[in-house]
Amino acid sequence: MSLPDAAVAQEGDLAQLVSPSNKIYFVRLEPGGELQTHRGVVRFDDLIGRSWGSQVSSHQGSIFWLLQPGLGDLLMETKRNTQIMYPKDIGYVLIMMGIGPGQQVIEAGTGSGALTIALAWNVGPAGHVISYEIREEMQKLARKNLQRLDLSERVTLKLQDIRDGFDETNADAVFLDLPNPHGYIAQVRAALKPGGFFGCILPTTNQVERLLPVLHNNNFAFTEVCEILLRHYKPNYDRLRPTDRMIAHTGYLIFARPMVSDLDVQPALVEDNISE
Repeated sequence: MSLPDAAVAQEGDLAQLVSPSNKIYFVRLEPGGELQTHRGVVRFDDLIGRSWGSQVSSHQGSIFWLLQPGLGDLLMETKRNTQIMYPKDIGYVLIMMGIGPGQQVIEAGTGSGALTIALAWNVGPAGHVISYEIREEMQKLARKNLQRLDLSERVTLKLQDIRDGFDETNADAVFLDLPNPHGYIAQVRAALKPGGFFGCILPTTNQVERLLPVLHNNNFAFTEVCEILLRHYKPNYDRLRPTDRMIAHTGYLIFARPMVSDLDVQPALVEDNISE
C-alpha cells in the first residue's frame, strides 16, 4: 500500500535531519543536493520519496532521522542579530489575537523576523502581513529568513518609521515589538478595524505601567497583561522530573481591543472574570 504524498518527503520540501546527539539540520530537498556533515554526506536523492519519520544514513553509515519541521523548530533556528521572541510567547500571541487564514496583520519592529514568520505561516496564502522596521540591516536579515521558508509572498516589509502612522487601515490585528509602544497607540487605533486585536511585548513593568493609561485614554478595553513560563520535564518514564533549567520571564504580553466610542463603563478585568 503506497503512502499519500503528504506522508513522504517531496522534491522542494523543507526537511529536518536530526542526529542521535540531537544535532539538527534544516535542508531544502532539491534533486542532486547534499548535506555535508562531520558524520558523512547525506544525499537528498536518497531522501526524496522516503516516509517522514524514517531513519536515514550518511555515506559513512551515520544515522539521522528525517522529519518534517514544526513552526517552533524553524523559529528557534531563525538567523538573528538580536533576541527573538520565544515560541512560548509567539504561540500565545497567535491564539489571543485570533491570527488565522486570510487576515491582514500589521507588525512594527520586524527584528530578525521570528514573529513575522509565525504570522505569515498562520495567515496562509490568502492573508498578508505588513511589517515595519527602521533598521535596514534587520530588515535585510528578516527578508532572508522569510525567503528561506518560502514565505516572502505573504509579507510586505516596509523600512519606515510608524511615528506618522501606518499606511494601512481596517487591519485585523496590530502587534508592536518596540521599547515605547505607548507613543504609538493613536497610530495603532487608526490602523485597526473596530474591535480588532492589539498586542505587544515589553521586558519591564515600568514600560507596561506607561502603556496601560495610554490604552485606557484611547478607548481600548478588555486589556490583559500576562507572562508565559515554560518548564520542561526529562522524558524518563521511570524517573520523571523537571529539567534543571526553565524558560521563565522573557517579556510581558499585553493585549487590548479598541472600542468604537468612549467607555462609560469599563469592562471587568481578566482576573475578575477568572475569579468568577
